[in-house]
Amino acid sequence: MYQKIFQQHAKLLKALSNSKRLEIMQLLRGQSLSVSEMVKMLGLPQANLSQHLMVLRQFKVVETKRRGKEIYYHIKHKNFTKAADLVREVLFERLGKKITRAAEQLTVVVDPVCRMRLTPASAATSLVRDGKNYFFCGSGCRNLFHKT
Repeated sequence: MYQKIFQQHAKLLKALSNSKRLEIMQLLRGQSLSVSEMVKMLGLPQANLSQHLMVLRQFKVVETKRRGKEIYYHIKHKNFTKAADLVREVLFERLGKKITRAAEQLTVVVDPVCRMRLTPASAATSLVRDGKNYFFCGSGCRNLFHKT
């Protein structure tokens, strides 16, 4: 049993070791989104997004609910988000950009493209333009903003 846990752990980490899948998880923090919403936010073709979602479903990272014709995805267990936050915190520290928990929880910004509310720490990406910081839920919204 001991070795089986490590094997399952390694398989789960392998499934999560894709930057787009991590970005999908970031988008789904505390909310459900449809495939069409995620396509817009990520700037991915639907077929590509569906492949990533299939892997996340296979490893029970996300689950679905149908509302009418749309299928909505959400994170199955809150600890997936906590684990991603801990890893990101280590990365910020390594980069010398340590962000305090208080600041993360108190500052709320809005993605200028899709209007999603998020914190700077939970933003998937950001951009500085004319001395102003913009925070985005995903690279698709950032790319749309950058083009306009």
